Amino acid sequence: MSVLTREEAQTRAQLIDVHRYTVDLDLTTGDDTFDSRTTIRFTARTTGDTFVEIKPETLHALTLDGQPLDPRLLDGNRYPLHGLAPGTHELTADATLRYSHTGEGMHRFTDPADGETYVYTQLFLDDVQRVFAAFDQPDLKATFDVTVTAPHDWTVLGNSTAAHTGEGRWTLATTPPLSTYLVAVAAGPWHSVTTHHAGIPFGIHCRRSLAPHLDADADEILTLTRALYDRYHEKFDEPYPFDSYDQAFVPEFNAGAMENPGLVTFRDEYVYRSAVTDTERQTRAVTIAHEMAHMWFGDLVTLTWWDDIWLNESFAEYMGYQTLTEATRFTGTWTDFGISRKSWGYDADQRPSTHPVAPDAVPDTASALLNFDGISYAKGASALRQLVTWLGEKDFLAGINTHFTRHKFANATLADLLDNLATATDRDVHTWAADWLRTTGTDTLTARTETTGHHWNLTVDRTGDRPHRIAVGTYDHALDTHSGTGRLVPRERFELDIPQNPAPTTRPGHRPDLVVLNDGDLTYAKIRLDPDSWNTALTHLSGIPEPLTRAVLWNAARDMVRDGHLHPTAYLTAARTHLPHETDLALVQGVLTFAATHIADRYLTPDARPAALATLTDLCRDLLRRTEGLTAEDWEPGPHGTPPTGTDPGLRLTAVRHFIDAATQPDTLQEWLTDGTVPGGPELDPELRWRVLTRLAVLGATDETTLARELAADPSATGQEGAARCRAALPTPEAKATAWNALFHDDTLSNYLFAATAQGFWQPEQAELTHDYVHRYYPDATALATRRGPAIAEAAGRHAFPVHAVDDDHLTTGTTALDDPSLTPALHRKLTDQLDDLRRALAVRRAH
Repeated sequence: MSVLTREEAQTRAQLIDVHRYTVDLDLTTGDDTFDSRTTIRFTARTTGDTFVEIKPETLHALTLDGQPLDPRLLDGNRYPLHGLAPGTHELTADATLRYSHTGEGMHRFTDPADGETYVYTQLFLDDVQRVFAAFDQPDLKATFDVTVTAPHDWTVLGNSTAAHTGEGRWTLATTPPLSTYLVAVAAGPWHSVTTHHAGIPFGIHCRRSLAPHLDADADEILTLTRALYDRYHEKFDEPYPFDSYDQAFVPEFNAGAMENPGLVTFRDEYVYRSAVTDTERQTRAVTIAHEMAHMWFGDLVTLTWWDDIWLNESFAEYMGYQTLTEATRFTGTWTDFGISRKSWGYDADQRPSTHPVAPDAVPDTASALLNFDGISYAKGASALRQLVTWLGEKDFLAGINTHFTRHKFANATLADLLDNLATATDRDVHTWAADWLRTTGTDTLTARTETTGHHWNLTVDRTGDRPHRIAVGTYDHALDTHSGTGRLVPRERFELDIPQNPAPTTRPGHRPDLVVLNDGDLTYAKIRLDPDSWNTALTHLSGIPEPLTRAVLWNAARDMVRDGHLHPTAYLTAARTHLPHETDLALVQGVLTFAATHIADRYLTPDARPAALATLTDLCRDLLRRTEGLTAEDWEPGPHGTPPTGTDPGLRLTAVRHFIDAATQPDTLQEWLTDGTVPGGPELDPELRWRVLTRLAVLGATDETTLARELAADPSATGQEGAARCRAALPTPEAKATAWNALFHDDTLSNYLFAATAQGFWQPEQAELTHDYVHRYYPDATALATRRGPAIAEAAGRHAFPVHAVDDDHLTTGTTALDDPSLTPALHRKLTDQLDDLRRALAVRRAH
């Protein structure tokens, strides 16, 4: 299949304007395929040649202006249109297309819990061709009239309001101009909760088997949606541009969510069927806010070409976190961003595959797909937060509103955005953009302090070239008279422009006990403390008042470990010391995750791993003791999903999860499984039961009979995934061979079952058992990616990579494999990143 190049897209956009699509889909023709009939009305400006895209099972017929075309001329995914005359044209295409089980195109899923079937589209970035014929590029916007024939008991959802006209026929209202990748349809026997707000219908939808769980959270989700909708209307001059707002939680979704206008699709893990922490509820809320921001950033005004994807993602990321903080009870979102999301950007920006937030040129759609990463999301959002700090929110929003007004229902570029921002300020936003958006890498800001008489001096050394406006926080020791223990109290917080202030900054008084650069986390840079401040942080981190300040310091420690400047066990010691006293759940979760998945599993040698796991289980026991005495009411969220009063059950749930994952002996886990509960709570809901069983499988303390019994008790999709993960984790040659065949040779696993099986396969405790598979991985993954496409290629690189094989032989094997010309772009990018992480893990081990 051909990928679309930037040059081809520009040539086609110069030749034609597309006005209207009429799409008729028939979803009643069988379990494997559906029928699609498309009429495209467009205008050619001059005489010329172009093509239309479609990826059919069978292309039955095409006509151009009423004249039949030969379907046999289809070349891969392109049908040539030669000699178009100037003027208006009408192209029709009748085709049968194949349902997907990889989350691309028209995905079809049958729920094992009740046998009901659902389909939904995911057309990003160039998968509209899997559903109907299209001129598939973002700057050829058109209106859409969509009709769908579905089974009689199904409901059809789309970008606009849907009317059932009888006999399974659904007609969707004509849309405003949309890019092809934003068209959406979701059909099935949905369970729906509907309401109206601000004069338009709102709806949330999920598969029927999840109905009780959606109903339990419907008030929370709709309250958030209304609050965010109202806040965006306070920020933006342009009103919400579509006729309805539906949010569908769909099965086996590849991303967190997709911003289809009027019909946002979310992965249905966001419909919680097991206990979750309040931080996880906040994550769902951030996703809701992010996708709603896209209704303006991306849907109303859309990028012209994929080099400006940050215009979609960075803005939605920034606006999602900021607006959620302003409009809802989730006021600590930037702490979670700092400790979990931002590290995604820092990691991506230090790999060989790094790229600017706004690349100079993206040559084709295959290359564009690789840029949906921590740079386009987390780094871009961090850059925008720095821009708002430097520019001021009033001027920032004024420029954004000018951008919307000038380009609504059309397309825009980075140059357009900068010109519009420039209308609202005297500051040189073009130079700022060149420094921040066109460059790669992470700056490092290092503090040096000294005392001179009755003053102290601060010098900030910068590695890198970006300007930064930061806050500097200073703190002093104080004695807590209530507890008799030491704590830190704020002394002063002041702003600093770097490098505009290259000379030392002089402040009155003695040198503070702790000096924190980037206090408040307003810029994007690695932070290094002066030696005295670092010693204070290591001993008093949990005594710093603001969680966002603590996040900055935990990130500094994380970066020092990754750069080989702090021993991994020192990080574990800090976690063991401070997490039992930490009050912010996002910080507990973020620190424990890094300690487990990076330090214990990769950065420490196998000989040192048992001690690290013992530290983690001891830490989790401390957290469990801290949260003793919870009642059943403590586990129930309050109105609108507010956290329960009293001791936070989320902290206990986090401790239980990490205790399970770090356990080296099966006895306690077996007791919990038998009793169906952790002593003192929580009860083992499905998520925790499968988590326990996975760890028992790794330890060789369960078997196929037990797993089959558990699956019979929980035959849901999540249960199927849990069983697949457990079976792949069993420490026997037979289990590994079966899992490997399912992953790399069977080709029938859906995207979610593939990920679950891969997650179970590689385990640090089973390095000897899986040693021979490390070398098999590269040719098998390469062939798989070619056969099954980008989504499975990405999953093979992410989940099936032998991440725990940290040795030079593996690095040599993997590096050699990168030279294979048959590697697909998606897999090549994932392997490049994974091998760089492997190289870093080896460097960390050697540094100590």
